[in-house]
Amino acid sequence: QVQLIESGGGLVQPGDSLRLSCLASELTFSNYGVTWFRQAPGKEREFVAAISRNRSTYYGDSVQGRFTASRDNAKNTVYLQMNFLRPEDTAVYYCAAQSTATGWGSKQHDDYVYWGQGTQVTVSS
Repeated sequence: QVQLIESGGGLVQPGDSLRLSCLASELTFSNYGVTWFRQAPGKEREFVAAISRNRSTYYGDSVQGRFTASRDNAKNTVYLQMNFLRPEDTAVYYCAAQSTATGWGSKQHDDYVYWGQGTQVTVSS
């Protein structure tokens, strides 16, 4: 059974950093573009960052310059390094693997075939 397992969330103060991990099981992660989304209470799920199979990256406007997506194919893991965190970054963060038929970096949720369960990030003083 394919699983995407996020970890690394927590409670931090504004300006702090966190690194999220997304580990894939029963799936060759290197064959997929992977995207990070987030969802804050009462808001729609929002595109955060995407990384392609060959490590190209693409970021949402609100995180550009602060967040960095990377991947370690040997560990079947994708990461999201989050620096200079702000209270408005508070959300549940999800990783998702995009269907190979639709490329990578899509903002359409229907283009994703596998989703993780999410990890909570809270930024508060």
